[in-house]
This record gives sequence, C-alpha cells and structure tokens, in this order.
Amino acid sequence: MSITSEARAEALRLQAFFAANGAKPVETDILQSAETLLDLYGEDIRARAYVTSDPMRGEQMLRPDFTVPVVQRHMAEGADPARYTYAGEVFRRQEVDDRRPSEFLQVGYEIFDRENPANADAEVFALFQEVLSPLGLRAATGDIGILKAAILGLSTTERRKRALLRHIWRPRRFRSLLDRFGDRKPMPDSRKSLLKAAAAGKDLFANVGPENGVRSKAEVQARIEVLVADSKEPPISESEVELLDDILSIKEKMPMVLSQLLDISVDMPTIAPAVQRFKARQKALAERGVDVDDLNFETSYGRASMEYYDGFVFGFYASGRADLPPVATGGRYDALTAVLGGGREIPAVGGVIRPEVVSILRGDVS
Repeated sequence: MSITSEARAEALRLQAFFAANGAKPVETDILQSAETLLDLYGEDIRARAYVTSDPMRGEQMLRPDFTVPVVQRHMAEGADPARYTYAGEVFRRQEVDDRRPSEFLQVGYEIFDRENPANADAEVFALFQEVLSPLGLRAATGDIGILKAAILGLSTTERRKRALLRHIWRPRRFRSLLDRFGDRKPMPDSRKSLLKAAAAGKDLFANVGPENGVRSKAEVQARIEVLVADSKEPPISESEVELLDDILSIKEKMPMVLSQLLDISVDMPTIAPAVQRFKARQKALAERGVDVDDLNFETSYGRASMEYYDGFVFGFYASGRADLPPVATGGRYDALTAVLGGGREIPAVGGVIRPEVVSILRGDVS
C-alpha cells in the first residue's frame, strides 16, 4: 500500500477537520531519539523501528508514531488544556508480512486536559466517529484501566502484580502467569527440581562451562532467587482468579457492560473507581450523540496492540475488509505523560487515523 496523492489529500482534509474543532497543528521531527523510545518500550522496539546512528546525537529512529514526540513537546512547553493535530509519515519495519507497508501516513488528534477526563474521552471518540461516519465503520471500545485496577486489587505480592501489569499487552504470557500464580497448572518437574535444589542451597553452577550467553551468571542467580521466593508464596485465590476471568470475558453492548461491572465490583471493590469512570464516560458519549446502546465494548480489546494506553481504548474497522488495517485507533495514556514529563503528568487521550485506508474506503463507497 503506497502513499498516493489521494491519501495525502485525505490527510490534509482530516487534519483540517480536527483543526476546525479547536486543535493546534503541530510538527515533529522524523528522526527521534532512540534512547527515549528504548526506555519506554525496551529492546522490542528495535524489531519494529528503523534505527540509525548519528555521531553527534547517538542512536536515532525513524518516527514510529507521533504520540511520543507530541507528548514530549507538550510536557516541555505546552499550556493546559491543549488540543493538537498532526499529519505525516511514520515508519515500521516489516519482517513477517511484506504486504504491510513500512511507511504510511498518520493523522492524529490529542487532548491534554485535567478538568474532565470522561468528557475528553467522549470528545475524541465522537469526533473520530463523525469524520469517519460516511464509511459505515464498525466501532470497538475497551478499558485497560478496569483490568489494571483488578490486578492491583489482587491479594498477592507486589512482585506478582507488577509482573501481571507488565504483561497486560501480551495476552498469552499474561494467562500463563495468572495460571501459575493461581496454581491452576502444575509446575513442570524440571522447574520443581531446580527450585528445590536452589532452596536447599545447592550450587546450581557447579560443573558448568564459561559464561557465553546473553545473561550473566549473576543475572541468572538473581532470577532463580526470585522464583524460589515466589514459589513459597500462597497462590492467588480461586475466587479472585475467577473474578479476573469474568472481567476479561466481558464482551457486550456498553449498557450491559456497566451492569456486569457493577456486580463484579461488589466482590472486587478496588475496581469501583474505574467502573465509575466507565459510567461517566458512557454518559459523556451519550451527551455527544453517540449511540451507546449499540456501542460494542470488550474488556480485553486493545491488549495485543495498544501498549502505552492505560484507560479507555477504541478502534474503527471496515467490516468485510480483513485485508485492511484498522482505519483508526486511540485511547487514554495518562501514565505516558508522567514518564515523559519527568514526574509531571496530565490526563491525556488521543487517536490516529490511516488516511490511505480512508482513501481506499471512500473509493469503495463512492
């Protein structure tokens, strides 16, 4: 999918729409500091980004998205509240599917506002729905914040909670950890033997060769000590695991979801504040003309593709066009502003649209 003149024209049209709704157009550098992105995402980002080296500036990456540089800019010099829009190329390496583009356009809209996060969530979603309405897209919504609140409320160690939170965006790994912490699956005999030997004080490195792996002996030893300590902890109760499973399995129209979440919050009160935010967002969406009675919600939505979001998430998709990527995605990323703001933070929400996909679909419906 190449960047056509039609896609560039579509990008300008979309950006003009957001500007007309109060957003300030901003530009960001195409070359971004690799250090910042590596600190945020770890070495995994190297598999998805184009990395180069500058003798003066060190490692640089071709811009993999706009959100990070826009947040950096706002936290450094922006006044609150603020609304921004941008349009331009982003770059992603493709090592598995050569049909997916390595360079494509993004148009975005971001809100930084402390006053009413629910209204800001509703504003972004409603504007995206409005500008994309001629395409007849399917909308999907979710809320990572509800899942995070449930994890933080578990009666288990802080280390286990951190591990589960870290792997929210890796569903298979998350499930594996939850089953292990909940004692749902027996530990492999090989691991049992290893931990038993370590707990007994045996030297696990006796008669091994020189160090030549990625991890040092000290790192391996530290990891073993963590596993030994964890093995002595009681499992997460079956009732709590079942409540978490109930939350993860929610997939309904928005009003039905609220009823289910309110019921679950009786047994897991730590999610109550997140449920109230969900309720306030639903009300704000309805006030902006969104048909919430027909709006799909799934607690697990976005877990495999929206890594820095920590609250409301959404996407718009072309039904019957599995060959196309999402037309638009977005969500809330409050924690990211704290990381990039050096301790300062501000509630923030936004989203991006793929103009080339919009261009293709406009051709389909014309």
